[in-house]
Amino acid sequence: MVKYFQVLGHNLSIKRISILFIALLLLTSLLTVALLSPQPTSSIPPEQTYVGVSFCGSTIAEAKLLIDKVKDYTNLFVLQSGPISLNMTETTEICDYATSQGLSIIVYFGWFNPNYPWQYPWVQNAPQRYGDKFLGVYYYDEPGGIQLDYDWENHFINMSNRLKEFGANHTRYRVSLDSITGYLNGTIRDYAAEAQIYVNYTQHDHDLSLLKNSSIPTFVSDYALYWWDYLGGYDVVLTQLGNNASIIQEINLTKGAAHLQNKDWGVIVTWKYDNAPYLDNGEEIYNQMSLAYQAGAKYIIIFDYPLIEGNPYGVLTEDHFEALQKLWTDINKPKTNQGSQTEAVLVLPQNYGWGMRHVADRIWIWGPDEHCQTIWNISQKLIDQYGINIDIIYDDPQFSINDKYSQIYYWNQTLT
Repeated sequence: MVKYFQVLGHNLSIKRISILFIALLLLTSLLTVALLSPQPTSSIPPEQTYVGVSFCGSTIAEAKLLIDKVKDYTNLFVLQSGPISLNMTETTEICDYATSQGLSIIVYFGWFNPNYPWQYPWVQNAPQRYGDKFLGVYYYDEPGGIQLDYDWENHFINMSNRLKEFGANHTRYRVSLDSITGYLNGTIRDYAAEAQIYVNYTQHDHDLSLLKNSSIPTFVSDYALYWWDYLGGYDVVLTQLGNNASIIQEINLTKGAAHLQNKDWGVIVTWKYDNAPYLDNGEEIYNQMSLAYQAGAKYIIIFDYPLIEGNPYGVLTEDHFEALQKLWTDINKPKTNQGSQTEAVLVLPQNYGWGMRHVADRIWIWGPDEHCQTIWNISQKLIDQYGINIDIIYDDPQFSINDKYSQIYYWNQTLT
């Protein structure tokens, strides 16, 4: 599984650590309050589908070389380079060149670094400079994946030790020792509180708020908890394909969240392997991209990192470029008989932040509960029956589903 905070590197990892620290303080504060309180949508491909690559190199020359390679069979260039995001001249030159070659652009910023005060003004000016070729900002990365895969056990053990040192109810930590013990042993599970913490933190992210206040579309890629990424305020979630999880399931989770919350969605093909060749072969990647296209993805991207010695195009090889060309041909065919109809929906429990990568996956910060096997069984049966023609969503009173789907299934019903 690709961890972007590792591969994009530099100050991004520091930012992520600080973000997690602030989020954890918020979590413990809200936990105290929670403990003291009573406890058919069409998926026909859109008229405009964007297909492209995400560039993670470090020089203008590398970026221009890749643009020249793919400009005849793509229409999107994602500038996803940590080093270049810190250099205004290089960012501008690459974006100028990409748009001059007919490509739309999405520009990555891990956050707006106070040491580089040009970043936010540059983004504000981008719609005027590039017009409708500027699609938005790819901001931060994998918030849902980080939530699930963070080392919560050691975090709470360390906090427990500090409480023992300073006193079981020391106000500095705003949470009791009993509360942390309950988290550690699983006797306290407040899914609603965890969901609210996750959404509140995203909604109150300073840089994300700046983008939204300026009406700049925001993108993020993730491999779990897409529903809450949208609730937190992201306009587009790119689900990561290629990491050996169920491709159809991840598509159905993402498009379900997007459909019901009236957002756009897409996919980004990432690593299958943790070392060379990193990406799957071209045929498999074409199949993944084609499936996403048929399911209605608006954005289809291949992640190009790292730069491999002897290959000026990063990890992309000729069979990957051929896969992009083949998809481009498909997209430009007459739309008759293209696409699929989402006729059914599977409704999961409210606030049930389960990763669903396997039966024993985490729910927010805890291990699996007594419902995981039931949900797993019905989701796999329905995916076998409907393929990409079913949405997977969560019970939420904010969103009505009765007039949107011809067939509604609930997680705890018995299939005949």
